[in-house]
Amino acid sequence: MEQLNHLLFTWINATPASPKALLALAMFLANDMILIVPALIIGLWLWGHHQHINLQRVLVSKTVIALVAAMTTSKILSLFFPHARPFVEGFGYTFLHHAPDNSFPSDHGTAIFTFAIAFLCWHRLWSGAVLFVVALGIAWSRIYVGVHWPLDMLGGFLVGLLACLFSQLVWSVFGKKISAITDKAYRMSFALPIRKGWVKG
Repeated sequence: MEQLNHLLFTWINATPASPKALLALAMFLANDMILIVPALIIGLWLWGHHQHINLQRVLVSKTVIALVAAMTTSKILSLFFPHARPFVEGFGYTFLHHAPDNSFPSDHGTAIFTFAIAFLCWHRLWSGAVLFVVALGIAWSRIYVGVHWPLDMLGGFLVGLLACLFSQLVWSVFGKKISAITDKAYRMSFALPIRKGWVKG
């Protein structure tokens, strides 16, 4: 597996001769595109048509549960299965400054694949498909700029898959209670913006 990991990395990783435009795109995807996760979570919770807002908040709640489970699992796996990043091993080329911490599984990969799978399962096929393309772009970019191995991204995808399954199980048992608690907390915390009509109640 390690030989395959190295081979795939060599195929994907940029070099000093790589096109500057492609490197710029990769840097944007690797650094900034992950912000789509909090942006959509906040947007879907606060705004939407009154007929859809409750469904949106269920989606957000289930997605947040999945993300918490995924990121917790990712941290545990990184402790028990430490793996050095490519630049720590002196392998390939690196174009993005990063701390020399464990690489497996990728936090970015875990978060964005969890998010994409959540939308595939609980929203609409088209939105999940779009987010999955974004996830693949982020996964490619993190390898391209030299801070992750391909198997780090595969690990993130598998963790995200299991986290969404876990979230669905949690929701099937505690969903009504979670909805009631989050709704009450939201209405108390955002009483003024709701009253002003800035956000949905």
